[in-house]
Amino acid sequence: MRLENVPATPTGQVSQQEPDIRVITPTLIAEQDADWERQTRQNISGLSGTTAPYVIGNGDLLSILVWNYPELNIAAAGAQALSSSGVPVVGAQTPSAYAVDQDGRIQFPYVGAVKVAGLTEMQARDMLANKLIKSIKKPDITLRVLDFRSKKVYIDGEVKSPGNVPIEDVPMTLLQALTSAGGALPTADMSAIVISRGGDSHPVNVPALVRQGINPSDILLSPGDVVRVKSRDENKIFVLGEVLTPRALPMVNGRLTLTEALGEAGGLNQLSAAGRQVYVVRNANDKQPLVFNLDARSPVAMALADGFALHPRDVVFVDAAGLARFNRVLTLILPNAVSATGSYYNINNTSTR
Repeated sequence: MRLENVPATPTGQVSQQEPDIRVITPTLIAEQDADWERQTRQNISGLSGTTAPYVIGNGDLLSILVWNYPELNIAAAGAQALSSSGVPVVGAQTPSAYAVDQDGRIQFPYVGAVKVAGLTEMQARDMLANKLIKSIKKPDITLRVLDFRSKKVYIDGEVKSPGNVPIEDVPMTLLQALTSAGGALPTADMSAIVISRGGDSHPVNVPALVRQGINPSDILLSPGDVVRVKSRDENKIFVLGEVLTPRALPMVNGRLTLTEALGEAGGLNQLSAAGRQVYVVRNANDKQPLVFNLDARSPVAMALADGFALHPRDVVFVDAAGLARFNRVLTLILPNAVSATGSYYNINNTSTR
């Protein structure tokens, strides 16, 4: 690999450290594939768990109906009970709505302020029934959460409708949260989802989970979780040098091969590219980046390139052939030479007059 433009050190001196250049071979590809499988293998035990009944929290709106005691069911004006088909039920009792305050309590007739936060629907119903026994005989109570307000997760990033998603009586999974947010956008990188919980970040690679035989629906979200779906533009590959269309390419679900990158850039420039000098520069900002070399002069080499997986922020560089370099040098020199020659003759002609 030519190292004509060696970067200078902070002291202004030229660094003589050679990069680690590795030739792309079937053995190298097999080693990198094994490393990639190890890196993408995920353990979601910390994000999965058993389902549990919904626990009432501050801000929830409860629907409470005490049967055969209409004086305890103070319904909103004009409210009317409906059947499951939406048809008004004549003579039916309409339940009252009670908002759980910031202290986790509701104000209930004959009972007063009673704390229901931290209880399930069944536990809250039994607790109210026990307290009402002092005032009425054999109270029959139906208690349900009418509006789920206390528990939410936040969805951010490449989704159609970012924002808060309430957790209802059905446990909230990662896929359900994404669906509630309108689904992922075409620019979303499903291999780069981050769940923030309790100050810790948990990366989730959905395609890798599927390859492992793990159902992404096993990931359960907790109240207060922040789910961020990253953009494909955050993990780009840069194709430079002697290609038809130098460009930056986004990875597709965390994967992009060298052949795909060169193909998206239009392939090697047949007039100026040096086929044996195709390089992939990895960790370019490190003191000693890795450089992979591919001799792309044969179709077999391009088959190797199709198995070489690129990493985010890799730089694919195709060097110029020697003749192309020579022609460019002449292009720079000749106009200056012609200009200098013309100036020389102009000066001589002026002096002889």
